[in-house]
Order: sequence, then structure tokens, then C-alpha cells
Amino acid sequence: MTEPWQWSEQTWRDHVNHVRAGRPLRPESWPGGAKVAVALSFDSDHETLALREGHVLPGKLSQGEYGSRVGVPRVLKLLERFGAPSTFFVPAVSALLHDGEAKSYVDAGHEVALHGWIHESNAQLPPSAERELTFRAADTLERLTGTRPVGIRTPSWDFSETTLPIIRELGLAYDSSLMADDDCYEILADGQPTGVVELPVEWIRDDAPYFVMDRFGSQRPYTPPRGVLSIWRDEFDLALAEGGLFQLTMHPHVIGHRSRIAILTELLEHIASHDGVWFATHAQVAAYVSEPVASE
Repeated sequence: MTEPWQWSEQTWRDHVNHVRAGRPLRPESWPGGAKVAVALSFDSDHETLALREGHVLPGKLSQGEYGSRVGVPRVLKLLERFGAPSTFFVPAVSALLHDGEAKSYVDAGHEVALHGWIHESNAQLPPSAERELTFRAADTLERLTGTRPVGIRTPSWDFSETTLPIIRELGLAYDSSLMADDDCYEILADGQPTGVVELPVEWIRDDAPYFVMDRFGSQRPYTPPRGVLSIWRDEFDLALAEGGLFQLTMHPHVIGHRSRIAILTELLEHIASHDGVWFATHAQVAAYVSEPVASE
């Protein structure tokens, strides 16, 4: 096996250029003359985080159950208060475990998008298995919600060598798993435009790194909730100043706790206090920013 320091220039260039950020897709303005797009998202992982690791004892499963039992109702109530259509990325097994939950998102005016079958790790799967699970998940979510998903967030943002070809084969409009920008961009495949919009994520704008506790691992919640609020508020403020996208990733079993939903409430109050804010689903953002691509 050749070590990375032994690679030829062509080899490391090919690796870097396999999936790359293409043209920026920040529009001159947002719908209705809005100054900033706010795309809130919730990964409804629930019990799948434990199940994908083969953990079947009640302790860890109950942490996931909290997301559906307590977190989701709190989140939906808060989103309704602010009139904020959002995107729920749902593993198919999670949707099957909680009858009617995925459909309730759509009925409330939100988007349901792909998030794997059982929150599997794509990079550890054979390409055929990743493809089969992704297609099966899309079929399942369509059956449960009545709407075919148009976007994907890979579980744990795990993007394999074959993830992009699967996204393109499915005909998805967007991905939300990569981190090459603060604002939307078109994904390139080996230097060629794909027409797939990326709504970039970042660990800074994710609740899990700040709040998750793993009893037997190294994860500990080091940042006080209002410290996280300060970070997210600054992220929004600069997105507003730049006329860009403020994208946030959360999890009902994390943000749904009392001390965490409190800071999300304060954040939304701060956002809503500004003029020119467009709350939108990821699909709505992708459709809007891709209009120039389609017309060129």
C-alpha cells in the first residue's frame, strides 16, 4: 500500500477534486427582498443512533425515545409559534418506529428529507449496500409521508466515494452534508458541474458537539447553553450582514431538553426581531438558489 507521502501529484489532486465546491450560489437577494435565509433543520435520529451500533439495551434506546416523545412536540410547537418552515432529516427506521411522526412534519408545513436507513456509516458500507439502503429509505419516506424526498443529509455527514453518484441517480436537488462554504454552492464531480446544490453544514452550527454526553466515551457537554446561544447568534448576525444563509443543524433528543429549547427560543426571538428574514426549508432554499443555474 502506497503511503500518502508517496503519492504522485496526480493522485492527490484526483482525491481532492473528486467532490469539490463549484460556483457560489448566494443570490443578490432572497424572496420578497429578504436579507437573509434561515434554514433550520432537525435530524430525527431517535433510537437509530444506538441501533446502528448494535446497542439494544434500554438505556441508550431511551435517550433516542426522548427525542420523539418529548423533543419533537416541543420543537414543532416552537416552529409553529415563529412560522418557521423547517427540514426534518429522518432515518427511515426512525420513521417506521414512530408511526405518524414523519407525516406530522409534512402536515405542519415542514420538509422531510433523507438521512439514511438506520443512520448507517456510508464509508463503511459496500457501494451496493449504500445504494440499496438509500433507495429503500427514499421509498419508505415517500410511502409514509406521501411526498418523495428531494434532498439528503448523509448520516453523521459521512460522505463516501459513491455517495454523490447515488444522489445524482436518485435525482435529488440538494445535499446538506459538506462544509466548503457558509453559503450554498453547486457541487462539482471530478471538476464537472452536477446541478446538485449544497446547503453546507458545520459542527459550529450543530447542537450535538456542545450538548451530547457519552458515559463510556469522551463526549462531554463543556459549553454552557447560553454560550452556544452566543455562537449561533453571531453566526446569524454575520449571515444577515452578508446577505447569506444561516443554516442550523439540531436533534430533537438534544435540543428538545428544557435548558436547550430555551436557547433555541431566544435565538428565534433574536432572528424574528430583524426585518428581512426568510424562514425556509432546505428544499425551498435549494430551489431558489438553483434558478440561475437552470436558466444559464
